[in-house]
Amino acid sequence: MEALAVRLSGLDPYVDGAIRIIGFYDTLMRRRVDLPALARASAGLAECVAGIRLHGTGRAIRFSPDGTEASAPAPLVSTTVPIALDEEEIGTVWLERPGAPNPLDDVLLDRLAIAVAAVVERYGPARTTMADPALVELAIGTDTDEAARARALRLLGFAAGLPVRVVAVRSQLPLDRIGGLVCPARPVKAAPLADVGVILATAVDADRIPAGVRAGIGAAQDPGRSWHEARTALRFSTPRQPVVHYAGLGALALLAQVPEGAARENADVAAIARMADSPEDLETLDAYCTAGSLRRAAGLLHLHHSSVSRRLEQIGRTLGIELTEPTGLIRARLALTAWRLLDG
Repeated sequence: MEALAVRLSGLDPYVDGAIRIIGFYDTLMRRRVDLPALARASAGLAECVAGIRLHGTGRAIRFSPDGTEASAPAPLVSTTVPIALDEEEIGTVWLERPGAPNPLDDVLLDRLAIAVAAVVERYGPARTTMADPALVELAIGTDTDEAARARALRLLGFAAGLPVRVVAVRSQLPLDRIGGLVCPARPVKAAPLADVGVILATAVDADRIPAGVRAGIGAAQDPGRSWHEARTALRFSTPRQPVVHYAGLGALALLAQVPEGAARENADVAAIARMADSPEDLETLDAYCTAGSLRRAAGLLHLHHSSVSRRLEQIGRTLGIELTEPTGLIRARLALTAWRLLDG
């Protein structure tokens, strides 16, 4: 191999430089250097400021070619390469080269990114969001004994004694992206379980959940109980209310415990089921139940209140409920929610 490298380097100066860079980083990795040492060595090799940032910490490590930490604000970054670990982007490396990039900058950054990923993996727990589903299932299982749960949480990177919140999600977006958004400071782990995504985090910022994501957020600090709560809250999510906190359900959570047969036999729920073939009527009823008043429902539907009033009169006759009465509104809300729980 060395003889081949020598022959290739004699044919092309670019190949010679690339081989030397690869050998340089191979040596650093064998010496098991840390991230600051990698950034310092890279800056010296590139003869410009080199930087490393991991999404998990958010802190930038920047060194100048003279081996000192770069304190001045970073100018326009000339070249950037993502750091990947377990098929997930966990950070970036870059060079701050004034003027035109060097032809070998891409090679240097590629090798630096590989070296950073190796350091992160070696001195874990890995900063990746995605986790082994079997380990996550053990951490949130209702039948898991406390010793096994504690060990699973420790292997996932959660320190002993920290509260762990659970979020159940349904979305087409990657789970690691959602997890990184709802808990940017980490630690956070995610895994798919059957048709539901699971996110474990020490804190959850529900306002950062992306549009189009259905999510149920557990309230308990115990992961097993929080998982049960999160799944229940997810069942109550709707397009109009895609994110549901279990703590905000209150007595409504009791509807999730109603046996399916009993719910289907209820006259109000059966009436909602018969109305399911009319999406317009369902949307109108949903808006009215959500808003709690005719005029606010008209605002949600972007219709004149007189049009909404006529629709509600017809819907009320179909359901056999006087929707303008407080009791009728409560009945409609409960029936619509119970029907959705069956449909979901």
